[in-house]
Amino acid sequence: MPIQPFTVQAILSASNARRLHAMELGFGRSAAIWSNSQDRVAYERPEGHALSLYIQGGEGTRRLGRQAGRGRPGAVCVMPQGHVSDWEITTRFAFVHLYLPDAGLRRAYTEAFDRDARLMVLPELSLGEAPRVAAALGHLALALPRGDALAADEAATEATFAALAMASPQGLPLPALKGGLAPHLRRRIGEYIEAHLDMPLRLDELAALAKLSAFHFQRMFRASHGVSPQAWVQWRRLERARALLRRDMPIIQIATACGFSSQSHLTRVFGAALGTTPAAYRAALSRASASGPAIAAGYRPLPQDEALTVSH
Repeated sequence: MPIQPFTVQAILSASNARRLHAMELGFGRSAAIWSNSQDRVAYERPEGHALSLYIQGGEGTRRLGRQAGRGRPGAVCVMPQGHVSDWEITTRFAFVHLYLPDAGLRRAYTEAFDRDARLMVLPELSLGEAPRVAAALGHLALALPRGDALAADEAATEATFAALAMASPQGLPLPALKGGLAPHLRRRIGEYIEAHLDMPLRLDELAALAKLSAFHFQRMFRASHGVSPQAWVQWRRLERARALLRRDMPIIQIATACGFSSQSHLTRVFGAALGTTPAAYRAALSRASASGPAIAAGYRPLPQDEALTVSH
């Protein structure tokens, strides 16, 4: 799994930590299980957001400079992009990380809560309680050693929206925003995109809905959604394709229904975003359906031998 500079992954790779299992989850997301001991790790404003669950041990881990207590199985950490923290580790422990790019997280926030992406402020959490996040990350920790990409994707999605719920506290006044698209324009454009995913979409026709020039519309859209109009449309097309792959529908028809010029076009874009082909994704769905739900109810820690076994 390639690691970009100035990320939590890169910092851990330069430490004593051992990466036991890892998986690319598509759309810039990734996940890994690590173990570490006798170390000190400092994060200095890394790029991207990281969600963490301690799955084994952790009593010998503490965050310096804060009264956050010590680690333990089930403890959750939320490390927003650009945070600063310093950690001391003594005894060996294992933990799972979910890495989320900022643009993708803001897009998901807008999609989930119908709010401007700039309102998303992911709260920092050190060794705390977050039951929904913990349950989802626990399922992710079980999926990674099995190489179960579908279960890992479902768990990562659940963890993401559980964390985003933390970024939307109820009853707090929202800050005033300048620029961007008004809520009614976001909804109008979103509804138009959904209704026309099977057709070519042009920047100028979307801009006309907001009565803006294409240049200004692109800037305002990115501010409000966290991603460009093109990236948003591609995301929605891929999400529709994933939904249609659950049906008994020829892939070439799915490509047409989602606005791709051909089956090979869908396959190329699908593979670049998700690391697999539509046919392989459908096969994984069939296997998951045959074996039962990909994610079971409730979180259980990894057994010791599973948590600390290095994958080859």
